[in-house]
Amino acid sequence: MNDRSPDPIDIHVGTRIRTQRRLLKMTQTQLADQLGITFQQVQKYEKGINRIGSGRLARLAEVLGVEITFFFEGDPNARENSWKPLAEADPIFGFVGTAVGLELNQAFIAIKDDRVRRSIIKMTETLAKASAAPKD
Repeated sequence: MNDRSPDPIDIHVGTRIRTQRRLLKMTQTQLADQLGITFQQVQKYEKGINRIGSGRLARLAEVLGVEITFFFEGDPNARENSWKPLAEADPIFGFVGTAVGLELNQAFIAIKDDRVRRSIIKMTETLAKASAAPKD
């Protein structure tokens, strides 16, 4: 890591902020307004470019409705202080953090019929197996 590259933990925390903000359907501007900062600063936090002080992190947790520990969850290597990108450390949360993952999850949550949900899961599992099968 050179002096100009973001620290992996800052990237991890920023990814968690962005994902939670998107799950709440909150814009960067809305989050910035609640924090009393610019949306550009929120962008820098979410990209891990700027570090977040402890007071600001506490306020972020409050605004996003999570515990402070939420920002550090999801990395199985945390004890070894060997941070990986979120998608690599926790592929499910990494996927949910993408635009496609968020859209898919929001659409799935909107389905209220449990039978339809189960049918979609079975169909998705079948498609996943078919796409993973070796091609002759």
